[in-house]
Amino acid sequence: MIGNMKSMHGKTSTRSPAVIILYCVFAAVALVVFHWLAEGEFSAVLTLSAVFQCLAFSLLGVQAISTNSAAGISAKSLKLDAVALACRLSSTLWLQGYLPADQTGDYLYQVFDVLSLGMVLWLLYFLTKVQVDSYDAEEDRLSPSLIALACFLLAVIFHGDLDDRPAFDTFWMCGLFISAVSVLPQLSMMTRGRATVPALISHFVAVMALSRILSGTYMWHAHEEITCEPWIGEFNHAGYAILAAHVVHLLFLADFGYFYTKHLATAGLNEPLQLPETFTV
Repeated sequence: MIGNMKSMHGKTSTRSPAVIILYCVFAAVALVVFHWLAEGEFSAVLTLSAVFQCLAFSLLGVQAISTNSAAGISAKSLKLDAVALACRLSSTLWLQGYLPADQTGDYLYQVFDVLSLGMVLWLLYFLTKVQVDSYDAEEDRLSPSLIALACFLLAVIFHGDLDDRPAFDTFWMCGLFISAVSVLPQLSMMTRGRATVPALISHFVAVMALSRILSGTYMWHAHEEITCEPWIGEFNHAGYAILAAHVVHLLFLADFGYFYTKHLATAGLNEPLQLPETFTV
């Protein structure tokens, strides 16, 4: 199967059977989750964001396995994603404060986060141990430690209190902040490389953006319910900090989104994305 997934130039085709099956499986899962399990409840949008996040990491996994290469994938972005998922799961696996209100919040939302974390850890192993020679370490320069530390300090200041446990409220908010900026090392790597971006890596970034849009849509409607101990008067800093994190993520991806959409309209889903010189992070 791996041989069928490579083009003549060693690039993964999004028309390969495995990729098509992957898209179909996740589309079916999304429909089942929303219409059957959640019975159309709006809170299931948050679970759908976790479903598409899992799809995004699956696309990276297919890219890595099919090409047997770590080229073009940022290990530092993956490290940030791993920390973000671990922070979120530290709250959602046993506390109720930040879970969807429908049935999917009982187990399914957490299951997709656990699956995503497992895939991220496997990808990190693949990049740093199995295919370390093909990993573009020189192009992957942003420090995940500094980014994570900054996000943690902001979470200490802006966390809510839905868990009624300050440490885990802080961890959840830290995970949210990190997930908003975890794409930066990947975008920076794409900018420095100035080469064509494999189709599945560009789709990974786009599907991850879709996941954040879904999460942001839910938070737009629910942010007033995310309470906190106000620092100034009765200003609900936690709710607005959550919205700001989603806006920041979309701002980081604004240029990429323009070039990605233009590429889809002119070249289709299967061709590598050529970023112009004007693309910056």
